[in-house]
Amino acid sequence: MTKPSLPELLHAAVTAVGGTERPGQVAMAEAVEEAIDGGSHLLVQAGTGTGKSLGYLVPALAHGERVVVATATLALQRQLVERDLPRTVDALHPLLRRRPEFAMLKGRSNYLCLHRLHEGVPQDEEEGLFDQFEAAAPTSKLGQDLLRMRDWADETETGDRDDLTPGVSDRAWSQVSVSSRECLGATKCAYGAECFAETARERAKLSEVVVTNHALLAIDAIEGAPVLPQHEVLIVDEAHELVSRVTGVATGELTPGQVNRAVRRAAKLVNEKAADQFQTAAEGFERLMELALPGRLEEIPEDLGYALMALRDACRTVISAIGTTRDKSVQDEDAVRKQALASVESVHDVAERITNGSEWDVVWYERHEPRGGAAYRPSGASLRVAPMSVSGLLREKLFTDRSVVLTSATLKLGGDFNGVGASLGLAPEGTEGEDVPQWKGVDVGSPFDYRKQGILYVAKHLARPARDGDRGDMLDELTELIQAAGGRTLGLFSSMRAAQLAAEELRSRIPEYPILLQGEETLGELIKNFAADPRTCLFGTLSLWQGVDVPGPSCQLVVMDKIPFPRPDDPLMSARQKAVEEAGGNGFMAVAATHAALLMAQGAGRLVRASGDRGVVAVLDQRLATARYGSYLKASLPDFWFTTDRNQVRKSLAAIDAKARQTEAAGQAESG
Repeated sequence: MTKPSLPELLHAAVTAVGGTERPGQVAMAEAVEEAIDGGSHLLVQAGTGTGKSLGYLVPALAHGERVVVATATLALQRQLVERDLPRTVDALHPLLRRRPEFAMLKGRSNYLCLHRLHEGVPQDEEEGLFDQFEAAAPTSKLGQDLLRMRDWADETETGDRDDLTPGVSDRAWSQVSVSSRECLGATKCAYGAECFAETARERAKLSEVVVTNHALLAIDAIEGAPVLPQHEVLIVDEAHELVSRVTGVATGELTPGQVNRAVRRAAKLVNEKAADQFQTAAEGFERLMELALPGRLEEIPEDLGYALMALRDACRTVISAIGTTRDKSVQDEDAVRKQALASVESVHDVAERITNGSEWDVVWYERHEPRGGAAYRPSGASLRVAPMSVSGLLREKLFTDRSVVLTSATLKLGGDFNGVGASLGLAPEGTEGEDVPQWKGVDVGSPFDYRKQGILYVAKHLARPARDGDRGDMLDELTELIQAAGGRTLGLFSSMRAAQLAAEELRSRIPEYPILLQGEETLGELIKNFAADPRTCLFGTLSLWQGVDVPGPSCQLVVMDKIPFPRPDDPLMSARQKAVEEAGGNGFMAVAATHAALLMAQGAGRLVRASGDRGVVAVLDQRLATARYGSYLKASLPDFWFTTDRNQVRKSLAAIDAKARQTEAAGQAESG
């Protein structure tokens, strides 16, 4: 029997999910097939509505080798495992004559730990173990959540936190989960045979397609201990997020609270001398942190250097002392010991990393507003360390021994793929050479007619936004735009403070248009309420720039208060910018403008989510029309019709609103 062709397979899969084939999807599937067959790498930009998950799943399944698909958001992981993969596998089964298995795999702390659930959490303050179910009053929110999780443990097949609905707080979840460092190991644990995390790993080993998240992919790459099964093909969806997720995993942090917790956990397991040495080092560190001022530390101050060396040495003493003592009076000693070791090791590793001082690391102090009362974060300061760049790490760990496909609706910035390529450690497209990963960039376009469906409006008449300056003219403009649009507005702000000020001001100016504000409800609730009532507006920051998918008349105006450059005092971004400049490059364009272009492209992508959507993206920052870098940012956005004419935009918004009302009235009349 001849092997089925890619068009046949794609047609079968698209029919099975009830979609329609699109030229962009076909072009994408062909490019993915070529990259996989040739063992090369591909960056593919596929606009919203292309159907990109089938564009990579079909050629990957047809290839027959193991594939890992890594995504950034929970929503996409769910869509793949619950909808796209089951239907695609069913559709391809008769053609491929095999039924590829698939599985989801996440980091250990995402799964319920049966040992923690049944044996309790090793407690810091007292001897032995603490039964969280008795300690948390059953009437308290924490107590109710814990009882609910105990019931859920008996019925869940996965133990995956994301399958628990409604969800629980991080505090509640931490009572029933462990990090990989705290885990006793399946062979030593009384519940090893039923362990949810182990079951998920076993299932992944037997599957042809493993769906995971960017964080686990990063852990797999950085920590050298393979978490993911061997695979020949890696597909990174939502690839515009990869660099920031990998940076997050590679970032270390030390806080006085974390150090004190490690001291308390270790105290009952080591001799008095080791415990005292650790206690003294922790007190020295805490005193310093009380005086810490936020900002980058280009050189480690002498007193901090001494404090970190004292911490590092004390941790070493404690780690070897824990290894040599046994204390039969401690209940469930192995769990207590494992938790203490995990705490001490994480303090040791960060203290040692900063003490060793790599030129590739950026170190800074950060101050936090106390969360959950001052007791929760005593000094409100943390010491952080992050890699200057993850591009070398990604080039070495990601692009060797397998074919990698990276896809997103926004990978082409300023008209080409080289900016994103560089952040991933790739040389400019077409560069030849030994040890230079070969890749190509393909833009398969979008099924939407952006010039007909959307307008990009820049409010050129507004004053140039000054950092933290008063923007009364911007609020006037925003008020008028919302009134013209009849609500239906997603407001994307460059800071939480700006979003809060705008919400407060506009709630009193135009009370007839309800304004939802990020942080006042869960994101899911906010989006649901925003979609349900067309007169409603939703204001917020970063996660809204990327996470809102509301097709139809509820979102016909997307407003950006200003170009989202990183804050000038962001230690990591400014260090990266400076490094590019010192190497002879343009730091502002390589770091700040790229960051802004990515966010703006994602934000503008919230407007047109379906072929019937119409609307306006309004940027209330004149620099998009007047500054030299404006053309680079505009070239990164969908190709909307462009104007700076405020009257024209108000008329267009009013017309779009009138048409939407007409449709709504007709729909009500029909259902009435």
